[in-house]
Amino acid sequence: MKREVRYCTTEDGVRIAYSVEGEADLPPLVWVPGWISHLELDGPRRDAVGTTEILKSVRFITLDKRGTGLSSRDVDDFSLEAHIADVAAVVDNLGLEKFALAGGSEGGPVAIGFAGRYPNRVKKLVIYGSFANPARVGGSEAMRQALLTVVKEEWGIIGSKLLSEFFVNGDSYITLEEFANYERLAANPAEAYATLKAMMAVDVRPHLSQIQAPTLVIHARDDRIVPLALGQEIAAGVRGARFVSVPGAHLPAPEQVREIFAAMVEFVTGVSRPVPPAGVPEPAQGSFRTVLFTDIVGHTEMMSRLGDERGREVLREHERITREVLKAHGGTEVKTTGDGFMASFGSVTKAVECAIRLQRAFAERDTPAPARPEVSKERAEHERPELPEPLHVRVGLNAGEPIEEDGDLFGATVILASRIAAKAEGGEILVADTVRGLCSGKGFLFTDRGEFVAKGFEDPVRVYEVRWRE
Repeated sequence: MKREVRYCTTEDGVRIAYSVEGEADLPPLVWVPGWISHLELDGPRRDAVGTTEILKSVRFITLDKRGTGLSSRDVDDFSLEAHIADVAAVVDNLGLEKFALAGGSEGGPVAIGFAGRYPNRVKKLVIYGSFANPARVGGSEAMRQALLTVVKEEWGIIGSKLLSEFFVNGDSYITLEEFANYERLAANPAEAYATLKAMMAVDVRPHLSQIQAPTLVIHARDDRIVPLALGQEIAAGVRGARFVSVPGAHLPAPEQVREIFAAMVEFVTGVSRPVPPAGVPEPAQGSFRTVLFTDIVGHTEMMSRLGDERGREVLREHERITREVLKAHGGTEVKTTGDGFMASFGSVTKAVECAIRLQRAFAERDTPAPARPEVSKERAEHERPELPEPLHVRVGLNAGEPIEEDGDLFGATVILASRIAAKAEGGEILVADTVRGLCSGKGFLFTDRGEFVAKGFEDPVRVYEVRWRE
């Protein structure tokens, strides 16, 4: 389906990113995601799991709540009221008077609060894997405090992996490693901590009796972070609510995800859709990649100065060096752009290592060999070959889940990588904040180069320079 990312602004001035899939004449379904989210990653993930096909019966609308994903990050208010305001800003921006509303995990209390506060606007309500009162989230108060401490002190590889143990198991549609990467991309430590802390204080039980919309509550039976009893409490508190349980963890297996979305769409539309069977091959889009762009600075001037034949010789040398370094670091050449390359990597570490090696290779090429001590100065001057035409190359990297089609890559991840490369000077490597975060603890040195507004993007992008000169 066509997927569009748009922006709106809340009453307190926070920019909220949201996406819209499906035609305007279909029944609208607004999905409030969990604790953290990232629209750029979530859409391809739905494609890969097989839920996009199920959602074709509705106009599917979802958002990144404040402090996460593509929405404004530098915010102070993470309260329930603020998150309800995020949803209100989206539906008002779309002109939706009445709609179906669904919330998953931490998005559940937001959806419950909205439905209780605006009962005349919510036609139907669906809650998945959620709670009205967080007193038993995580199992105990000691565990909740431990979760907060992990997020605050160890956000990154260690903290994310510890948290992932609560959310996924061996059958989940996302692996533990992938979910840890997702967490780090979707929020910064301060934002993740503030959102989680605010969630621990939410109690929407008084809203349950105010809900007038027909309600469906779905919960995974093996959920370790939000026990089954908390979903049952919601169903018991809403008059006439239906309750359905499914096997699996908080983030269950692909077949359970498809079952959950099919039940949600059937409840909203009244029309049953068959659940795609297990074993449906996943499309290529949705796999996590690091995208690298290179570009020769002053290419046009060089070709004009050297002429076509000599200029082409220099370009061939640039291509040879680049391809050798890409191969050595496991990079995949996607395409050449005349004076540069686009490549992708399955490992962000390998991508940054490749970028560093590229710059060192070009620097070594442009540096004359030292004179041999046994050769006189006069002879050295006579024998010294002419220095090669210098190659000043800039490199930019971004990480995410681009769309793959016919061997090429598309989407916001690719576009932003190109924009970042264009900001670099010759001999520089600039990376998105997502790349820097994923390289935490890997031994690379970064310098903060501030923010810039990339063409086609609403929010400023923070970039970092990779220090590669020894």
